[in-house]
Amino acid sequence: MTMKLNKIILCSCLCLIAALVSCNDDDIPMNYYSSTKVTAAGFLEENSEQFSEFNKILKRTPYFSMLGTYGDFTVFAPNNDGIRRYLERSGYGSVDNIPTETCDTIARTHIIKKGAFFTTDISEGTLPQLNMDDAYIVLSSDSDVMNNNALIYYVNKTSRMVARDDSVTNGVVHSLDNVISATNLLLADKIADDSTLTIFSEALKLTGMADSLTKYIDETYSCGEDSVHEGVMVRCTSGSALMTRSFWPEKRYFKYTAFVEPDEVYAKAGITDIHGLIEYAKQVYDQTYPQDAGLYDDDFTHRKNPLNRFVSYHLLPRIGQYNSWVCSGEMREHCWLTSVSDPEEFYETMCPGTIMRFCGPSAGLFINRKGLQNNVSVRGVKVLSPSESGTIDQNALNGVYHYVDRILAYTPEVRDKVLNCRIRIDATALSPDFMNCNGRGRYGEDLLTGFKNGYITDWEAREGTYVGVHSDVGYWNSYEGNAVCVSGVFDLTIKLPPVPDGTYEIRLGYTANAERGVVQVYLNNEPCGIPVDLRVYGPDPVIGWVADTDDEEENVANDKAMHNRGYMKSPDCYRPWDSDQTLRDLSWTLRRVLATQYLQADKPNYLRFRQVLKDPNAYWSFDYIELCPKSVYGSPEGEDTH
Repeated sequence: MTMKLNKIILCSCLCLIAALVSCNDDDIPMNYYSSTKVTAAGFLEENSEQFSEFNKILKRTPYFSMLGTYGDFTVFAPNNDGIRRYLERSGYGSVDNIPTETCDTIARTHIIKKGAFFTTDISEGTLPQLNMDDAYIVLSSDSDVMNNNALIYYVNKTSRMVARDDSVTNGVVHSLDNVISATNLLLADKIADDSTLTIFSEALKLTGMADSLTKYIDETYSCGEDSVHEGVMVRCTSGSALMTRSFWPEKRYFKYTAFVEPDEVYAKAGITDIHGLIEYAKQVYDQTYPQDAGLYDDDFTHRKNPLNRFVSYHLLPRIGQYNSWVCSGEMREHCWLTSVSDPEEFYETMCPGTIMRFCGPSAGLFINRKGLQNNVSVRGVKVLSPSESGTIDQNALNGVYHYVDRILAYTPEVRDKVLNCRIRIDATALSPDFMNCNGRGRYGEDLLTGFKNGYITDWEAREGTYVGVHSDVGYWNSYEGNAVCVSGVFDLTIKLPPVPDGTYEIRLGYTANAERGVVQVYLNNEPCGIPVDLRVYGPDPVIGWVADTDDEEENVANDKAMHNRGYMKSPDCYRPWDSDQTLRDLSWTLRRVLATQYLQADKPNYLRFRQVLKDPNAYWSFDYIELCPKSVYGSPEGEDTH
């Protein structure tokens, strides 16, 4: 950000604080659908004819009184009929018979503490914040054919909203006809419990990959109460630096996602049992890995066995709900230029040496798709949305599974065509831990999710290094409106995701600012040229940034001259919220070419970033990494600006 913009934001923040300090009851906005100025607790009390049983549960916990305080809550309140259904299936005679610890779990399952979410904000997919039990709330919808096709909302598939969006002074209340289910099944068991997934479930067990999905909580991790709840002020974000709080998650979770074909999808391909799937996997993966053909066919647990590769390519060691894989909804709606690029992201799978390409065109969420909007050269596999996935709750204790509409495989076409592209990976997607605690995709808060050294998968942060994932903020001049903030006299090493064999330009996307540091970068312990001065803006002669003109040939020449210096402008597919300028138009958002290197999918590669300045207040706003194959950066047509 520019210094001028920094001052504007700081002034805005000070004005906001003054407004909050001076507010009184008359300043509280009226409700969306009612005009009663009550808290969530007051609303539940005033409507005791509907919620008396839920109120009894809440009052056996600390949370009823909490809902009467200042805050920003979303409450999913089961009505009395919903509590009655819960009592019947659980075997309790009355609410009084429910154990206190179970009441506590029920209450935490039905409350989101940080954020008031209306159905007008999100009508499909996962809410941006976890509930108080650290679980996701998933909304889906359907049409009520008995009521003029009115829209019906469901929470986690099994609880219907009978009333919604009742605004209260400290948030919003939605009324449900059922208690939200909280499963205790691990992901592999949850898949086995789904009668539509018998073939994949059998393959999951046969390959032993079910045993790879059993972790849940890291018992070696601990965090102080003050860090979890109160937060610590840190100076590592520009503009709103003094306003930003950082907190460390109370627990570290291991979570997983599976993309699974229902039996009916296999049937369409002529696969009716596990033997047919074994044959299919061998046919595909013998083509993808001809050097391994026939060597491991009899050992389904071997990582190079075709069925093992098939199953493990369906699995990712991170949790991702339907709307979590590409740029979040608000950022996509306001910031992404879908006319030039579909929102997309890349993730490493549990099949060694492989990645998936996720695309989010208007038609939905796709895996391994290549194209723009309706102009598609490879259609890929569609991931079914919650509303398209039936009535089964797909959330497990340690993950989630999604249905796909075609067979998903790492084919030669995927490797050689779909992934023959500029692979741009947001920094917040480079470690599963950033997603498993909801750090990536947290929207609307000026907040950093901090990560303790030694507890970041694929990252090694040495002593004196702070790593925090900033929530999505629309006005930020960074790709996807977020960044990984690294501060201190840091020394950080990250593992790069695998890419198909080939020569790549490895690039660093970042925002420059006078408060940043100077970083020496190493690839596999070899220095990548001279240190990168993160304080230097584009117009500096070292970089050679020149604003675009109406002359396209001149723009291309300027880009080439800049590239010769080792720099590139940022992409033009993204712009800050309510801005007419894309990141390409901002001289302080840059790409630095770190190295040109031949990379192999089966050999890990590491980037090390070492702060050269001995200034603990200097920091780095790590935006994204690009792995660009020679076929793209060296093509006769030239690389596009997107």
